Amino acid sequence: MAATKKLQDLFLDTLKDVYFAEQKIVETLPKMEEAATSMQLKDAFTKHLAETKVHVERLEQVFEIIGEEPEAKTCDAILGITDEGAEIMEEYEGSPALDAGLLAAAQAVEHYEMSRYGTLRTWALELGLNDAAGLLQTTLDEEQATDLALTSIATSVVNQKAEG
Repeated sequence: MAATKKLQDLFLDTLKDVYFAEQKIVETLPKMEEAATSMQLKDAFTKHLAETKVHVERLEQVFEIIGEEPEAKTCDAILGITDEGAEIMEEYEGSPALDAGLLAAAQAVEHYEMSRYGTLRTWALELGLNDAAGLLQTTLDEEQATDLALTSIATSVVNQKAEG
C-alpha cells in the first residue's frame, strides 16, 4: 500500500514543478524578445527575464526554508504553453499579428504562474511556512504586475498593429 501523501508532499511537488517552469521561462524569454518587433514588448520581455531569474532564486530560498535541495520536476503545462509560443513565432513570423501572438503566449505563462504562486502561497500559510509564503507572495505580486503591463502594451500598441 502506498504511503498517504499529505499537503506537505503536494507543496513540494508543486514547488519542483514551478522551479522547472521558471527555468524554462528563463530559456524561452530571450527567443520571444528576439522575435518581437515592438520595442515596448521587447523591453517587457527583457525586464521579465531579469525578474524571472530572481524568481528562480526565491524558489531556491523556499527550498532552503523547507530543508530540501532545489529540484526541478518536468512541468507539462509550461512545456505546452511554451510550445504554443514557439508555434506562434514560426507561423506568424513577419506578420503584423506576431507581437499580438507573442503577447498572448506570454500572458498564458503569467496566468499559469499566478495560479501556481497563489496556490503555493496559500499552502505555505496552511503549513505554517510564513517566510516561504512571504517570498511566494512577492513573486505573485510581480507576476500580476507583469500581466497588467502586458495588457497595457496589448491595448495601447500591439493589438492595433495586428489588425494591420
